[in-house]
Amino acid sequence: MFRILLCSTAALFIALAPSVCAQEVPSEDVIIATGQVLYSDKVNALKSPTPIIDVPQSLSIVTADEISVRGFDSLGQIVDYTPGVNNSQGEGHRDSVVFRGVRSTADFFIDGVRDDVQYYRPLYNLEQVEILRGPNALLFGRGGTGGVLNRVTKKGQIGESFTGYQASIDTFGAFAGQVDHNFSVSDKGAIRLNAMYESLNNHRDFYDGDRIGFNPTARFELTPATTVDLSYEYANHERFIDRGIPTGADGRPVETFEDIVFGDADVNTTKLKAHLLRASVQHSFSDDLKANFSAFYGDYDKFYGNVYASRYDEANRPDLVTLDGYEDQTDRQNLILSGNLIGEADTGRLHHTLVTGAEYISTSSDQFRFNAFWNTTSDDNEIFTVERPLNVRNGVGVNAAGLATRTDFSVDLNDDTRVGIDVFSAYIQDEIAVSDMMDVIVGVRFDSFDIDVNNIAASERRSRKDEEFSPRLGLVFKPQENISLYGSYSESFQPRSGEQFANINGDNDALDPNTFTNLEAGLKWDFANALSFTAAVFEIEQDSPVISDTNSESFDIIKTTVNGFEAQIRGQLTADWFVSAGYSYLDGDQADETLRPRELPENMFSLWNSYQVTDALGLGLGLSYQDESFVNNSNSAVLPSYTRFDAAAFYDVTEDLRLQVNIENLTDTRYFPSSHSTHQVTVGAPLNARFTVSGNF
Repeated sequence: MFRILLCSTAALFIALAPSVCAQEVPSEDVIIATGQVLYSDKVNALKSPTPIIDVPQSLSIVTADEISVRGFDSLGQIVDYTPGVNNSQGEGHRDSVVFRGVRSTADFFIDGVRDDVQYYRPLYNLEQVEILRGPNALLFGRGGTGGVLNRVTKKGQIGESFTGYQASIDTFGAFAGQVDHNFSVSDKGAIRLNAMYESLNNHRDFYDGDRIGFNPTARFELTPATTVDLSYEYANHERFIDRGIPTGADGRPVETFEDIVFGDADVNTTKLKAHLLRASVQHSFSDDLKANFSAFYGDYDKFYGNVYASRYDEANRPDLVTLDGYEDQTDRQNLILSGNLIGEADTGRLHHTLVTGAEYISTSSDQFRFNAFWNTTSDDNEIFTVERPLNVRNGVGVNAAGLATRTDFSVDLNDDTRVGIDVFSAYIQDEIAVSDMMDVIVGVRFDSFDIDVNNIAASERRSRKDEEFSPRLGLVFKPQENISLYGSYSESFQPRSGEQFANINGDNDALDPNTFTNLEAGLKWDFANALSFTAAVFEIEQDSPVISDTNSESFDIIKTTVNGFEAQIRGQLTADWFVSAGYSYLDGDQADETLRPRELPENMFSLWNSYQVTDALGLGLGLSYQDESFVNNSNSAVLPSYTRFDAAAFYDVTEDLRLQVNIENLTDTRYFPSSHSTHQVTVGAPLNARFTVSGNF
């Protein structure tokens, strides 16, 4: 049925094309602005810089200027205002995005290079953020099942000298500062330094932490045809882990618990230290042939420990809660080498833009987890009285029976694995200009994924090798230069070891990877006044592991189909009025067609307005709406719908000094934006404000 809808929608778009073509198109050369081009293509030269209008899939781009004006300080805030995607809790220690109903903690990239360790990624050194929906295996490899999120970092600017700064403080007591300094070392080279410090605080008890980021980069123009970029980034993050509150007898969050932290003030913490080295070379052999090569090395040291609510029975024991817990350590090193050739040629009346490339990934990932072990139960679960705060601190407390209890995180080893991964990939894509109005995109990627797991806890060693082809087919019809109608088909896969390579125990080493398919049709329309409109209908089929309702440390295999509709309009309504609005409708079912996939809101809507009142004064007002969704696969727990209003005001004291205030949750709404499992629901922040001073010198 939905395939019929896709075809019907595409036919409707094409039927509308004649009336659209009647409009006049400016004859001047088109100037492509930042935010309308896939910047990762521009940086990594996977192909010529590609305007959004020519890409046969849904995507959104948020620039550094918009990040600053909107007061965003996390990827989650960007996701709140992006159609088709929503946030998952991520157990309080990592970015976790649900792309069109597919939850992921690993489909994150830096300048097109995989960044798969679980942590909260900063924004201080970014040029823009790109969120691509639908499977993206051709360019990004395994995963990317519902979409990918790519961060594009700032690079050195040759011939320029500037220093930008920003300092902020909010009403919770959190404060942050960052600096962006660029200077030329010659007429062929530049150094750029981005750095940040952030002291964390929010509305929840015990919450604190800090983050340090340091990212020097260098750019050198060796010849007019050859450019080299070098980068080193250091990240040192620490924060309290908050896994939210339980759901009650009605399956909804227990609102009377909204001020209670179901955790241990001393145990619940996550720490990350990371060293990231990036290098890229871009070379033009001629106007028709270009190449690039990139190398990435990442060394990550990640720890998180937590106590959380695992069971709660409001009907029978409303004053008692069961706590579980564990400590987890990941040490990972990623080496990624990739190279691409981009050529243009004609065969008869057809013009080809051909991209060929190869990638090699070597990953060493050691991880272990210890469960909590309470001396009163000789188990990882213990029952406590619900109170604020809970009677447990630094692993020591008094249980519901009034007995002193202590937990030990060195007794019950859950898993201890030493993982080695080698991935080789090769891909080819041909963008064929059949005519001035018609492009056909065809491509395929081959991945060889070889994993070896030494399971220390089980005293066994297993290995598996998967070889998969991921095809892509796209059709772009442009009745005029500022309008495109497209259709696309693509596939992606996920090895049975999962996105974090935890293990291939039991039957997992004998099962084929999960395959994801995406069918999409859409319309993109760029208006003359810097306003753009996009719309798409799509269907994603997946057969994938999801977290079990009964055991959050294990997986159930569930076949899911998700279909939906997305629309977005953004740009300048007038010279002074910028608007960004997005809507998505998502529907889906699991194998028996009686249950809805978890974390899949049927309707999501967001709107942001920014209006320049005078040359100096600007105001912003926005809202984000999320329909109710299910917390778990059994559909027994519900995440309620909510509407949150946000606002901003900014005043330019001088050309180089801006004062700004961003207000979140303007109406002080009680809401629960995300969850991880049945008794772990995030409590949204009340009314709060962030005050910022920024400028240049």
